[in-house]
Amino acid sequence: MTAEVLQLPDDPIVAPVLEIVRAEESVSIANHSIRSYLFARLLARDEGLIVAERTLFAACVLHDIGLTARGNGDQRFEVDGADAADAILAPLGVPAAERALIWEAIALHTSGGIAERRGPLAFLTRSGVGIDFGRGSTVISEEQAIAIHTAYPRLAMANSLVDAVVEQARGNPAKAAPYTFAGDLLREREAGAATGIERAAAAGRWGG
Repeated sequence: MTAEVLQLPDDPIVAPVLEIVRAEESVSIANHSIRSYLFARLLARDEGLIVAERTLFAACVLHDIGLTARGNGDQRFEVDGADAADAILAPLGVPAAERALIWEAIALHTSGGIAERRGPLAFLTRSGVGIDFGRGSTVISEEQAIAIHTAYPRLAMANSLVDAVVEQARGNPAKAAPYTFAGDLLREREAGAATGIERAAAAGRWGG
């Protein structure tokens, strides 16, 4: 059971993508990205959704690449991350049509009510991330959760993620326009309290 739950796709892009994520993201955020994929895959099986393993892996594992130096441009981190993911995947031989789906899933992963309407990949990417914050986690058994968290510990994930988003936003206000995910996190942090997403994660099934 453990080996199956933790198995990554047998595809040539997996090793280079993991190398980039582990080298350029914090351990906490990299682990979050991998857990998001593992949770999304379990959700796909539970709901009978068919998505190519490689495509789901790339969308989930690269969904926060916009929080790295590589991905830190002048757009929302989700859009910068989608652009960075596309630039990573193109030389690895991922076709343009597949990259377009991955781009959309990453760009929309914080856009509730939209991602869920844009097909199974966008839905599963957002949902996998959400499960890692404790939302919709009832599809994950306790045995599966223990295996995934043992292999990829949380390491105060919610705090680390908010720190990274806020640091970028403070450095470039264009990345935190009003009513965006980053803009909301920045305003909450500037008010001096824990953000809503940190409080929700801490109160959720997995803790922060």
